[in-house]
Amino acid sequence: MDVLLQQLFNGLTVGSVYSLVALGLTLVYGILHIPNFAHGALYMIGAYITYTMMSSLGFHYLISLFISIIVVGFISVLMERLVFHPLKDSTPIQHKVAAIGMLLFLESLAQLIWGADYQQMETPFAQVIDLFGVTVTMQRLIIVITAVVAMILLYLFLKRTYTGATIIAMAQNREGAHLVGINTNKVAMLTFFIAGVLAALGASLTSPINLVFPSMGHLVILKAFVIIIIGGMGSIPGAILGGYIIGFSESIGATYLSSNYSDIISFALLVIILTIKPQGIFSKGEA
Repeated sequence: MDVLLQQLFNGLTVGSVYSLVALGLTLVYGILHIPNFAHGALYMIGAYITYTMMSSLGFHYLISLFISIIVVGFISVLMERLVFHPLKDSTPIQHKVAAIGMLLFLESLAQLIWGADYQQMETPFAQVIDLFGVTVTMQRLIIVITAVVAMILLYLFLKRTYTGATIIAMAQNREGAHLVGINTNKVAMLTFFIAGVLAALGASLTSPINLVFPSMGHLVILKAFVIIIIGGMGSIPGAILGGYIIGFSESIGATYLSSNYSDIISFALLVIILTIKPQGIFSKGEA
């Protein structure tokens, strides 16, 4: 039972990070209706900025995290303005090529600046505590709490504010939103900013318990795509639920099956769930 509780908490930790990344990806998909492959690169850049602020400039972890999410948010906005906005009337394949190009560019830039070596990020929250019989580190607890708070704040922003309502309206019908007076350019920029913030937040939270390296976003973005497909493309509740489904499944599967199969479990779940519900758990209309 102790092992099961421990793995459930680990799954909660991993699922929280997956959900944050998938939320940003599904928001962008709702606006552009194309998969943003460069989202994983934003995740990686967020980790490196936090690492640099701490190791080179001596900033506290929390200050470094805040700087990272702001900087990556603006990088994401620049990506939208300089890459995706000029292609808004182009074919979907051109958007995909542009996103892959940005992914490769940002990874090459990171390798040029920080090198290809793996880096370890320190954390001031390395204390180990006993929580209801489960041994956890403060960093993992902070990951769960911060992710849940961020998701609640995002939900309230989208459901309770006019600006959030414009994002949902534009995701449902971009042309219709423009016709009723919504500034679609500003909404697109805001959406990309939020997506960048969520990617950087997820990376900065999990990097102290993992490693930082140029290709760290590859597996995460693959899992994020699996999550938003399982949850329903463009669905915010689906991204959150899908993230935790994958997180718990991988953690428990790695314990009771083999850690070698932890990544395969995600794709096996994708096949099973799509066989039962081809549209995903939630349709886009329920976002």
